Order: sequence, then C-alpha cells, then structure tokens
Amino acid sequence: MSGVWVFNDGVFRLVENPGESHGSNARRKVLVHVPSNEVITSYSVLGRILSSLGWERYYDDPELLQFHKRSTVHLISLPKNFNKIKLMHMYDIVVKNRNEFEVRDV
Repeated sequence: MSGVWVFNDGVFRLVENPGESHGSNARRKVLVHVPSNEVITSYSVLGRILSSLGWERYYDDPELLQFHKRSTVHLISLPKNFNKIKLMHMYDIVVKNRNEFEVRDV
C-alpha cells in the first residue's frame, strides 16, 4: 500500500496517486522510445519495440499482457487494456530497458 495519508474534516484517508489529479494543472505522462523518439500509443507499437529488444510475449495470465526476456529474470506485466497503463507500468518498462525508453510530460 503506497500513497499519502490526508487528514480532512477529522478523517484520515489514503490518496494513492496524489500527483495524478484530473484538474487543469495535471500533467499527462507518455512513454517514449528514445532511439526513434516514438511515443508509445498502443500495445502493438510497444510489442514491436520490445520484441526487437529480445522480449517475448508471455501467456501465463489471461488478465495481463506480459513480456519476458529470456536472458534475465525480468517480467513486464501490464493491464490488458492499454488505456489503463499507469506511471508505475511506464517506469517498470524504463528500468528494465535502460537507455531505450523514458517517461516524458506531454
């Protein structure tokens, strides 16, 4: 469980993504493939790039889209729906593919 505890009107409540608000000041983030400067807009684009980097599709869990790199113990697990990708998923891809991806503000 991660996030920030907020005290409001005598009640504590956990806000899981305090930086992600739907207001006009919220900044949207995108995953970018650095060598091509391509914004990842779908799983087909992401799958193509990950495949070229040695990642293979892993079909163990029908609720997730997963990629495994044979030469490592790394597994990338993503929600089945591309629109539900969160910042933590993007950074998981970045960390497991150094110098290939980065997260940018839109």
